[in-house]
Amino acid sequence: MTNNSESSSKSALTLAESLARPELLSLVPYESARRIGGRGDIWINANESPFNNSDLDTLNRYPECQPEPLINAYSQYAKVPVENIVSTRGADEGIELLIRTFCTPGVDKIACFGPTYGMYAISAQTYNVGVNNLNLTDSYQLPENYASQIDGAKVVFICNPNNPTGTIIQKQDITAAVETMPNAIVVVDEAYIEFSPQYSVADLVTQYPNLVVLRTLSKAFALAGARCGFLMANSDIISLIMRVIAPYPVPLPVAELAQKALSITGIELMQQQVAQLSTQGQRLSNALQQAGAKVLPAHGNFVLAEFTQPDTVSNALQQAGIVARAYKDPRLQSRIRFSVSHASDTDRLIDAINSLNSPV
Repeated sequence: MTNNSESSSKSALTLAESLARPELLSLVPYESARRIGGRGDIWINANESPFNNSDLDTLNRYPECQPEPLINAYSQYAKVPVENIVSTRGADEGIELLIRTFCTPGVDKIACFGPTYGMYAISAQTYNVGVNNLNLTDSYQLPENYASQIDGAKVVFICNPNNPTGTIIQKQDITAAVETMPNAIVVVDEAYIEFSPQYSVADLVTQYPNLVVLRTLSKAFALAGARCGFLMANSDIISLIMRVIAPYPVPLPVAELAQKALSITGIELMQQQVAQLSTQGQRLSNALQQAGAKVLPAHGNFVLAEFTQPDTVSNALQQAGIVARAYKDPRLQSRIRFSVSHASDTDRLIDAINSLNSPV
């Protein structure tokens, strides 16, 4: 009888609950005064100061955990229901929240496919969660038999477009990965998706119980200093994330900046700037190729180039006052990543490269 009861209890769990850290299932999330709410015109339930010394209204009051206007604005932009969205302090917090929710320290592991964004591994390691760092293929696609190679990882990260290579994995291949790894949370980091929107899988988060999409306003929306990101997933995952998220993850000024960026005018401005950056990225790619560098197709706001004389190139950039990104990862040996910038910055960079003897 006991065994049947236990079996019935386990079978009643959703996929997200069965993958979550067991202790979270009985965790009663902290309820801030703002979450509890109430009605009245004298608010003395949160130990806030009654004095507002800022030009911003209500800055002396705690913000909403998930500001409704912000979530509504992102829902309209991403075409994802509001109940499937959580706003975070940049996409990096989304990474940490997923690891904290689904991975037991010292027991579980994540998987990622490199070379890729380093915070997946670092976030896991800081929580004593194992990392299975798999290699992308030579064409920067998912390797064969990756489902068996993840070796029981609870959370699998796929960066698309990939940072730092700028390469893309086709939408059907991402969908296949979600279906091929049904017992893992598959996280697609779409930080650069505004530069290649046709590859987004955000429209699939309500269809798959194990799909999570991360987004940010740091790149195309030009709000890196605001630290505003979004996590999109089915409601079971969202419910668990809300148990562990901080009480006030979205500061009031950040919410107001983000809402402005997500207005019709803000989105139009973003799209115009994305077009400008894409033009400069193509200019830079062509110039680097003409100088003898090997350049990967750029699907983000950056270009990754491989040089035969990387040290010489780095020295020339330093002398020209240009700061680019080189990597210690052996898979990125001899490669430098260039963020795409204004036309005048592209001119200076091209001049610095052309001052060297070809091939570089």
